[in-house]
This record gives sequence, C-alpha cells and structure tokens, in this order.
Amino acid sequence: MKKGLYVIPTLFTAANVAMGFWAVLSSIRGFQAISVNPDAAAYYFNQGAFAIGLAILFDTVDGRIARATRTATEIGVQFDSLADVLTFGIAPTALLFAWAIGPTFTENTFGYGLGIFLLFSYLMCGAFRLARFNLQATRPQKLIEGATKVDKKAFVGLPIPPAGGLIASLVHFAPQPLSFYGNRPAHYYAYALFVLIGVLSILMVSTIRYTSAKSSDASGRRSFFTVLVIAAIGMLTWFYSQYMLLILASLYVAHGVVWWILRSMFVRSKTEN
Repeated sequence: MKKGLYVIPTLFTAANVAMGFWAVLSSIRGFQAISVNPDAAAYYFNQGAFAIGLAILFDTVDGRIARATRTATEIGVQFDSLADVLTFGIAPTALLFAWAIGPTFTENTFGYGLGIFLLFSYLMCGAFRLARFNLQATRPQKLIEGATKVDKKAFVGLPIPPAGGLIASLVHFAPQPLSFYGNRPAHYYAYALFVLIGVLSILMVSTIRYTSAKSSDASGRRSFFTVLVIAAIGMLTWFYSQYMLLILASLYVAHGVVWWILRSMFVRSKTEN
C-alpha cells in the first residue's frame, strides 16, 4: 500500500509532461494553419494555452499529494522540475513563437532575431530558476554563504509555472495570431510582448519573494472563508475564463514586485528615522 502511494504524485507529474507535449503540438499545428485558416490556428493556439493551464493544476496537485502522503522523494523533485522545463519553459516559448513572432516577423529581421533571443533568455532563466529551487529544496544546509535562506512561506524569484501561466492566459484571451490584426498593430503588440518576456525572465532569476501556499494551514472560520473564495473564483473563471485567468496570473506576477517595492520603502524610511 505504501509503495502504491509513491505512484500517485508521479502520475500527476506525468500528466504535467503530457500537457506540455500537447501544448507544443498544438503550437505547431496552429502555426501551420495560419495561412490556410486563421480560425483553425486560433483554435489550436487556444488548445495549447488550455494545456498549459491544466499543467499548472497538475503541477500543484502532485506536490500537495506528495506532502500529504509523505511520499516526497528527491527523484520526484528532479522529475517535477524536468517536467516544468518542458511545460512552462519550452511549451510557452513554442506557443509565443507560433502565435506572435513567427506570423509577425520574417526571418533575418531585427524583430525576429530579438524575439528568438528573448524566448531563449526566458527558457534559460526558467531553467536556472528551477535549478536554484532544487538546490534549496534538497540541500539547503550546503548553500554558499550569503545565499537567500529557504522560506517555506515564500518562493525566491518568480516561479516558472505562473510565468508560463501568464503567457498562456494572454494567448487564451486573444487566440487569433497577431498577424490577424494587421502588419503595424501586430508589430506593436509583438514588441510589447518582448518587454513582458524580458520582465518575466528577470523576475524568475531575481530574489524577489512570491507567496507560497505550501505551508498554509487554514482552520475553522478561516478555512470556511477560504473555501468560499476559491469557489467564487472558480465559478467566475468557468464563466469568464478569458478575463479571470489573465487577471489572476497578472496579479500573482505583480504582487511580488509590489511587496518588494513597499518593503524597500518601509525599510528605507525606518533606517532614516
């Protein structure tokens, strides 16, 4: 029975990998369909974004099950991170290329080259973020002097799943390829996306802290209130997924920066006084 419990988190991690694989295939199919049928391309892009959203759910569940059943292992941590590199690193970059960069810019142009460079930077920063997380999770006592201490209530740097989730929510909000909006607007939107990719890359390798729900322990009225809030958010997401998913992803990415700014201002004013 105990051995069987170890399989459950692994199954959810495997589902995470499957969603990343599905998202990459959908991006390829969407890119192929742009010149033939833009509506079909939008359908495939939306499918890719949906797959990444499901992967976030599976990625959250597998960790919680492993902690609840006390079946967390070091190989499970490594497997989960490798899955995240595919699902929240490679899949979002493939989706962005097929949805925005490929249809908007021709090869050997400045915009095309800049887009490829930023996508690669996002992937590298995401992989580094996962490597740093693994090091802190498995061997926190061997970190070099001056490294940030492990805090179960917060993540150090933006986790890669919310970063990929924000990209997926943007595609889900407007699944039509950027070329659908015309040449000049598509270029403007693409350069705005470049800024977003750069910001997400920097946040992932930063030391800005982001809220983690791993150690949350709600009970009594607090637990009941939490269930109500989750139910309300779930209902709104079901009916208005295009807006709610984009809002939720944006709020999570922004809240770490806001708290970092407020904390810096508070510490500075306190030292001055």
